[in-house]
Amino acid sequence: MRQARYLPSNKGYMEHFIRTGCGSVSVIVYGDQDKPALITYPDLALNHMSCFQGLFFCPEAASLLLHNFCIYHISPPGHELGAASISLDDPVPSADDLADQILEVLNFFGLGAVMCMGVTAGAYILSLFAMKYRERVLGLILVSPLCRAPSWTEWFYNKVISNMLYFYGMCGLLKECLLQRYFSKEVRGSAEVPESDIVQACRKLLEERQSSNVWRFLQAINRRPDITEGLKSLRCRTLIFVGDSSPFHSEALHMTSKLDRRYSALVEVQACGSMVTEEQPHAMLIPMEYFFMGYGLYRPCHFSESPRSPLSPSCISPELLSPESMGLKLKPIKTRVSLGL
Repeated sequence: MRQARYLPSNKGYMEHFIRTGCGSVSVIVYGDQDKPALITYPDLALNHMSCFQGLFFCPEAASLLLHNFCIYHISPPGHELGAASISLDDPVPSADDLADQILEVLNFFGLGAVMCMGVTAGAYILSLFAMKYRERVLGLILVSPLCRAPSWTEWFYNKVISNMLYFYGMCGLLKECLLQRYFSKEVRGSAEVPESDIVQACRKLLEERQSSNVWRFLQAINRRPDITEGLKSLRCRTLIFVGDSSPFHSEALHMTSKLDRRYSALVEVQACGSMVTEEQPHAMLIPMEYFFMGYGLYRPCHFSESPRSPLSPSCISPELLSPESMGLKLKPIKTRVSLGL
């Protein structure tokens, strides 16, 4: 039986440290545990604060998610707030190990099938988890996901980052590389335009990461296997978001092309980088509402006066169905309203 310790919080959540077969993992639980579970998994060097806070601080999205789910924020090993360096004697986990670790987390909480939301590296881990344990996944919401093994360009780029982490820690140049991974140039700023608040906040949170722990997660991601062939076998609904300025834009398009079109939809968000959850969280609202309609899940009715609150098809103003009005490109658009089995 796995061990766990709990840290109560006065912020309305409980942090659990669960000892698994490949080390301890932090899980932030927020909401009513009698509700269906939604688990999140962040990108490299991030945790729930730096990867999903923008989405959950968006009032309309928060009302949709917290009304229907209990949220379980899973951090990659050693990525939680205040984490110490993982011992060098501990083996470096593989992507498979991290997917299996999610299963142990679900079993610890006694969860059955769950909704999953992941960003880039986290999206890959959750996709792998869904392929290995299909009966444990209700649906996938993937943001700028990966599914192929690293290209030579990505592999080399990751090796450079890996060496910087190993020899120099979380240095200024490394933070710039990571911010380019996450955000579009519009919010990163320039000599004439200051960087946005979300980039400044992310930069500050990156300073708190233990470079050795980030290095370990990067090793797993840089050695990831290609899971393309297994995508066709997925039968859970899948909603993919990607910013058109994301360095992983082509990866998201490739993944979408390999999924069963009956169960999947792609949303491209204009003028946005990889981390749509932070840069343009409002762009996720309407597609998510339609996605959850397929499960009989809706936003609470007292929010229905909002113009971005389509609780039923009759509530939608015709102009809101224009992708341009939302800054979105939907491919194919019809899948927004035909995700039902």
